[in-house]
Amino acid sequence: MSMPSLRRDWTVADLAELPDDGNRYEVLDGDLYVTPAPSLHHQAAVFLLARLLADYLEGEGIGFVVIAPADVIFSPRRGVQPDLFVIPPDHGRYPKRFEDVGHLLLATEVVSPSSGRADRVSKRTVYREEGVEVYWVVDLDARTFERSVPDRAGVDVLAERLEWHPDGASRPFVLDIEEYFRRVLDQ
Repeated sequence: MSMPSLRRDWTVADLAELPDDGNRYEVLDGDLYVTPAPSLHHQAAVFLLARLLADYLEGEGIGFVVIAPADVIFSPRRGVQPDLFVIPPDHGRYPKRFEDVGHLLLATEVVSPSSGRADRVSKRTVYREEGVEVYWVVDLDARTFERSVPDRAGVDVLAERLEWHPDGASRPFVLDIEEYFRRVLDQ
């Protein structure tokens, strides 16, 4: 992810003025972040995780997976597009807009060479402050998942097994991390 622009105090409304050029534009606390198109491995990682989560969530009936590009607007100065996120149902149905549910059960970013600092610092801070229940950073090079929750300052770095048990679920989502990375990277 690029460094914040020199112009300060960007708002989500300013994003409408930017070109439709294949880049992802996000506003974090008034700073504009620009991310180029992701790699094929990045997209494979997002897609596989989305498939696995969608199967789990369908069985549990507690949420829906969304993949980027899709806007999550927390405030006029905080608009992001997580690579993948999970939203709760809106009265049992798929929400029409993020504003209909207002919070995320899970946000996930797959680290790219240009996005590491923003994903691990700026976005982690925003997601914690906005009460996102769980935040995962997927590191393709290290073959790890980093897990953050809002009520704990630390980060769990997981290399073997990831477990997520959202409220209302009868069973946890369990991911064999080594198998996940084999499927994404070793094909």
